Amino acid sequence: MYGAEVMLLNLACAQKRLGCEPVIGVFENMHQPHTELAKAASERGLPVEIFPCRGRLDFKSLQRIQRSIRVSGACIVHGHGYKSDLYGFFSAKSMEVPFVATCHLWTGASLTIRFYEYLDSLILRRAEKVVGVSDSIADCLLKSGIPGHKISVIYNGTDLPTTRDCQPTVRQELGVEENKLIVGTVGRLEEQKGLQYFIAAAKEVLVKLPDVLFVVAGEGSWRSRLEHMISDLGLTSSVLLLGRRSDMAGIYASLDLFVLASIDEGMPMTILEALAACRAVVATRVGAVEKLIIPDRTGMLVEPRDVPAIRDAILRCLGNPSLARELGHNGEEHVRNSFSSDAMAKSYLKLYRQLLRERETNVATSVQAA
Repeated sequence: MYGAEVMLLNLACAQKRLGCEPVIGVFENMHQPHTELAKAASERGLPVEIFPCRGRLDFKSLQRIQRSIRVSGACIVHGHGYKSDLYGFFSAKSMEVPFVATCHLWTGASLTIRFYEYLDSLILRRAEKVVGVSDSIADCLLKSGIPGHKISVIYNGTDLPTTRDCQPTVRQELGVEENKLIVGTVGRLEEQKGLQYFIAAAKEVLVKLPDVLFVVAGEGSWRSRLEHMISDLGLTSSVLLLGRRSDMAGIYASLDLFVLASIDEGMPMTILEALAACRAVVATRVGAVEKLIIPDRTGMLVEPRDVPAIRDAILRCLGNPSLARELGHNGEEHVRNSFSSDAMAKSYLKLYRQLLRERETNVATSVQAA
């Protein structure tokens, strides 16, 4: 349940409130099932279809998706990510249903990922509409050969009530006293998230404020590398890797400050959630972060990979509690006014309706021509 999954869940819940009937399809990979999204969606009362998938290309899975489209009477298929785009596009095409895709970010994290993302770009060129969650992603889509008239930008939104007034689960779990400051971040343990810079900044902050606790919620392929870094810097009691968590609202409630040190992003759901939880935020100037963090009003912006800047911003927030509270309050108001899940869902609904009108017009024109 990382950013794209949380965004999808927020979108479906908001669409349901707007009178739509969303059905969430989730792949169950035989080697790595990862059906957390299906569980979370079911808990919120959303219909879920689980599609067993035996490998990279499973024709039975394709047939199951086609059957689901037919049985549900779906009028739009919406893909999130290269695998969903691949199966969703061909299933929708065979059922003569329009296909829309949202690109959350192409990371290029490895040769294999770059190959899949290239295949994704080929699929998205043939999709009816493609959404980028930030202007920079929309630019990337355009440069990859996707026609500009197909591309839209729709910023992510968060479901505010789920991130407020929650118990500080990390403080309770670790037995951290109320007056001890906790600085945290949330994300996959991958190079893109810049966690090495977060840890390096933590080392420098602790020189001046030795009692601060730093926590990282998330899991990923960089865990071993980060564990070694923490150990080499002598930070094993001051920087904790919490692993994969399902109590995100409780995580944010435990923090005095949220830090995002990413070197690349789209529209980070973690910042939206932290702001919605009234937390002060220090974030790097990447992706659409500047839409969320207005310097010295809703948070603090620093350049990516700039450890001294991250350190100084952290020290400034921790050393001025009234400023941190003001940033958190302003941030929540900003998200409430401009980045709610309902606002996001309305933008997608407008896109769906536009697409359906265009398709009806094209069909009518074809009939007249015949």
